[in-house]
Amino acid sequence: MRILHILDHSIPLHSGYTFRTAAILREQRALGWETHHLTSPKQGSVTAEAEQVDGLLFHRTAVPPPAPPILNELRQIEATAARLEQLARTLRPDILHAHSPVLNAIPALRVGRRLGIPVVYEIRAFWEDAAVDHGTTREGSLRYRLTRKLETWVLQRVAHAFTICEGLRQDILARGIPAEKVTVIPNAVDIENFQLSGAPDPALKTRLSLDGTTVIGFIGSFYAYEGLDLLLEAFPAMLARRPDLRILLVGGGPQEANLKAQAERLGIADKVVFAGRVPHQEVSRYYDLIDLLVYPRHSMRLTELVTPLKPLEAMAQGRIFVASDVGGHRELIRDGETGRLFKAGDAGALAAAVEDMLSRREQWPAYRAAGRRFVEQERNWRNSVANYQRVYEVLVAKG
Repeated sequence: MRILHILDHSIPLHSGYTFRTAAILREQRALGWETHHLTSPKQGSVTAEAEQVDGLLFHRTAVPPPAPPILNELRQIEATAARLEQLARTLRPDILHAHSPVLNAIPALRVGRRLGIPVVYEIRAFWEDAAVDHGTTREGSLRYRLTRKLETWVLQRVAHAFTICEGLRQDILARGIPAEKVTVIPNAVDIENFQLSGAPDPALKTRLSLDGTTVIGFIGSFYAYEGLDLLLEAFPAMLARRPDLRILLVGGGPQEANLKAQAERLGIADKVVFAGRVPHQEVSRYYDLIDLLVYPRHSMRLTELVTPLKPLEAMAQGRIFVASDVGGHRELIRDGETGRLFKAGDAGALAAAVEDMLSRREQWPAYRAAGRRFVEQERNWRNSVANYQRVYEVLVAKG
């Protein structure tokens, strides 16, 4: 079976999107399927038409000349469609598998119809909801409604839809898409790639001025929806009870400057360590410095519907965390068993959850064991990727 994947972007760029993609591709290949991979102009400027990364060959699409909104998106669609048709005529895939956003599904539908290849569409988040978080539109705006209609239009025309969680599946069904046409491929982890947490590196701890402290922290991209502003807002109350407490934030993103300014306003800048972005192979060393991870996502359509990877990765490493009770977290986390949930948007509830977990360290081994068991038995990529097989086989059999 030969599948041609159409992607927004891929490794070597680092994001939850690229890590999920790489895991899916490797597991599909382990099943004996032949996979090929095309990225859209969103990959950015490239120096070659194809690039080998970690044993996977990615075909690239050239970035079209910049243009105003709408025209820019149309140019991206045209560029992706042209490159996709060129590849499809050469590779002769059995299936075109487009991954969100909808800018990748439209070219796939066009080429699939022209060449007689079935098209499936995998939604990881809705484009219109991501635009709200990025601040490029607001919920209910004309652009939001038009984008939503475009997503629905595509869902009505593809042979099958995949998505990453039950929240998104329910939203798709509410658009009138038949249940038998939608399959969940849950977010998961490659358990062999995650070792249980180790002892902190003394030299790194000293360099970050964390000696003799209790560390709570977050590692990832600093997007508004992650709720790191709520963590800073809650921190003065935590400090009043535990003066030895420090926050370690590892990564970067659109909210970094705002978060640093907020820490200054709150008078806690000397207690918050911004470590910056670190190489992927170094991330585990920073995880080992953190006693308690915090995932304080704000409640919005994006976080209520979409399940993140970070809590699963934390469980795979036997790490302890608290998380807001948004829908995406509730679908993954068993409160009081694999992690601790607190009321989203409530700084007091966040502070109370952190204090409660720090005061119950004797329960941490049970949390670690339950989390690791959950990902080993239920949320591993072998189980998730197996859900593609039936759909693929039916579509290939139909020819």
